[in-house]
Amino acid sequence: MRIGGAARLRRDTIVLAVAVVIYVAIAAMVRSSYYQLMLTLVPIWAAFGLGWNLFSGMSGLVSFGHAAFFGIGAYTVTLSLVSWGLTPWLGIPLGMAVGGAAAGLIGLPTFRLRGHYFALSMLAYPLAILYVLQYLGYQEVPLPMHREHPALFLQFAEPIYSTLVAVALFIAAMIAGMLVENSRFGLALLAIKQNELAAEAAGLDTWRWKMRAIVASGVISAAAGGLYACVLLIVTPDSVFGVVVSAQALTVTLFGGVGTVWGPAIGAAILIPLAETLNAHLGDIIPGVQGIVYGIAIIAIMLLAPEGLFWRLRDKFVNKAPERVVIEERPSSLAVAPASGILLEVSDLSKSFGGLRAVQQVGFSVAAGEILGIIGPNGAGKTTLFNLLNGVLRADAGSARFDGQELRGRKVHQIARLGIGRTFQVARSFPRLSLLDNVIIAAYGTGLDDHAAAAAAEAALEAVGLADRAGRAAGELTNKELRLMELARALAGRPRLLLLDETLAGLGRDECDELLAVLRRLRDGGMTIVIIEHTMHAMLRLADRFLVLDHGTVLAEGSPKSVVENRSVIEAYLGSKFLARQDA
Repeated sequence: MRIGGAARLRRDTIVLAVAVVIYVAIAAMVRSSYYQLMLTLVPIWAAFGLGWNLFSGMSGLVSFGHAAFFGIGAYTVTLSLVSWGLTPWLGIPLGMAVGGAAAGLIGLPTFRLRGHYFALSMLAYPLAILYVLQYLGYQEVPLPMHREHPALFLQFAEPIYSTLVAVALFIAAMIAGMLVENSRFGLALLAIKQNELAAEAAGLDTWRWKMRAIVASGVISAAAGGLYACVLLIVTPDSVFGVVVSAQALTVTLFGGVGTVWGPAIGAAILIPLAETLNAHLGDIIPGVQGIVYGIAIIAIMLLAPEGLFWRLRDKFVNKAPERVVIEERPSSLAVAPASGILLEVSDLSKSFGGLRAVQQVGFSVAAGEILGIIGPNGAGKTTLFNLLNGVLRADAGSARFDGQELRGRKVHQIARLGIGRTFQVARSFPRLSLLDNVIIAAYGTGLDDHAAAAAAEAALEAVGLADRAGRAAGELTNKELRLMELARALAGRPRLLLLDETLAGLGRDECDELLAVLRRLRDGGMTIVIIEHTMHAMLRLADRFLVLDHGTVLAEGSPKSVVENRSVIEAYLGSKFLARQDA
């Protein structure tokens, strides 16, 4: 459980219990079968929205095709009842299993895509299943009525019982969502949503977390679809696999608020009754009035509260003062086991982009406990070299060995877990997460449990001087604080080697001095550092050796004094005319 997660879970559970009691009391007073059906549909669509939110809302991978899982659940329940006489009490769990398996199979190829390509590819799956079912002759499948033991087949004389079953499904989906939201699972998904590369560099296997999310999402969505089939009593491909079905889950979640379990509940509680009531009174006058309601809702929420009602209300009314975070036990230091000899050895490393040779046969070594400064003009290939070392890019040729282990061919999170921490040229934070949660991500990447991860994160924040700001949102930090936060996140993974990419960029002289003091303390503690930096006076005070790159090749290497006096280095930085004037 995340820090503060138990308290949030208790609070949300109490709110959920109160809301359910009120909802059931209202349902018990309704006598109209139409409005009772509407009250049954609200928790079903809320549960479906929770399924969509668990994947798309929390990971940021927008799916236009969640009707695939919803429809699989509906048809599994329907066909198992028609063909085998299987009770829906068993058919729904069977549909959940099939929906989860289908989600995993869909995720395997689709996670290779990004952005709108991913969203559009997800849309293809329910449409493909729809056409297959129509071809097989399942255009309209009624559920048989059972007069003996009707409750065994979710067929009740009193509609209120169907509502209670739907509410029970909603409660189960909410509890599952709350458990995810307050666990490392939810934190990992939120990190992926806000900055996937930073999450990978912190040691998270983002592919596995996304796969778990889509499978869990498929399970919940299939459960909602299975119950929906029992309520409708007649299932058609369009009613459960149609584009409108996916759009409705997306709409209720966007309206209520993405990335929170309360979003789908709020959206369904407002939009479903509104749409169904207008349809009852105006459906014969304005055909398709439900679609109009959802369209207006989306336009309104995009204009007035792009993240949804929940976040707008929370930001407006909830006190945003940073919460004090206390960790009872924490390690006294972030020191790693002392090492000796060569820690990193790079040989003939090369990378080309078409005809551009960004890195050409670069070779160097870094001794344990050393600070190596990499300098060079803009476009020299410095950041590309770092991207090759930590797996962001794959090298075309050459070798990079860390403590005897080959780095080439490994993924970003695998390299992070070997003990290589990384910061970026442009600071990469998870802006909606607290400073502590930003750093905990890296501790989770090493496999620590919740308490140990929190302790490691607190120790890392203390090491860089940010312990008193642990509860602040990263989006509120200054540039210096963001740089320190990135450094703390790298340290929380207990690295043996730090790759720092222009950590001093954008800082004033006093701020540079503060950060240099932190780096010197790390060096005194035995940390090995490779740093890219343009601020020469800072590098002269920090680095033990310099490596100079120019046009992707090694131009010079040696002590700071010998490098800054090297004529080739002077020419690369200041040009041949400056060198000629100096000679004259």
